[in-house]
Amino acid sequence: MKLEGYLAYDDTKVSAAHPAPGVLVVHEWWGLNAYAKGKAEALAKLGYVAFALDMYGAGVNTEDPKKATELSSPFYGKPLMAERAQAGLDQLLATGLVAPGKVAAIGYCFGGSTVQALAYTGAPLAGIVSFHGGPVVPTEEQAAAIKGKVLICHGAIDPIVKPEQLHALLSALDKAKVDYEFVSYAGAVHAFTNPNATRIAQATGLGGIGYNEAAANRSWRHMQDFFGEIFSGR
Repeated sequence: MKLEGYLAYDDTKVSAAHPAPGVLVVHEWWGLNAYAKGKAEALAKLGYVAFALDMYGAGVNTEDPKKATELSSPFYGKPLMAERAQAGLDQLLATGLVAPGKVAAIGYCFGGSTVQALAYTGAPLAGIVSFHGGPVVPTEEQAAAIKGKVLICHGAIDPIVKPEQLHALLSALDKAKVDYEFVSYAGAVHAFTNPNATRIAQATGLGGIGYNEAAANRSWRHMQDFFGEIFSGR
């Protein structure tokens, strides 16, 4: 299988001689598409080296919920989720453009779950950001392996993420004394950052997802503040 990610950075400012913090971007269950690549480009404009990884294979993406379920199901609850994410992280670090010790991972929905799973392996991440990600509840050993800080951006009325799942995740992080922030956005459902979410929901009949501009903008600002903290060593 050929995996083909998308690297974005400002080559007028970033080079091997002048590295910058790196950010791994993990797509939604739709696959590596224009939305995920756009996030990498937006991060590049902020001065980061961003790599939108490919979890499924070159050119494999969809807007069909049934196909997305088929593509994502081999990953949930399996070591493959973190392994594939680690492969993407390895590619980002191999560019030679990332400042030592300054790398984070962000993910959306399926990607939010993925960056959680990656952090539980002890990957060298200064932090992760999960945007409307499904909770992945760590074992005590996994929670203890987390090396960085955690930001969870959650839709307050997300009907897909069950309250008991979210409670279990936060309880596990509390027990392990993980440094995390949890932000809940009023009126936001699943996939609230994606401007295409409402259209896809209407076209496919998929319930529980929808775009929320205010929540999308606020969560992006919260991510930037979080990066300012973890990359400055504060």
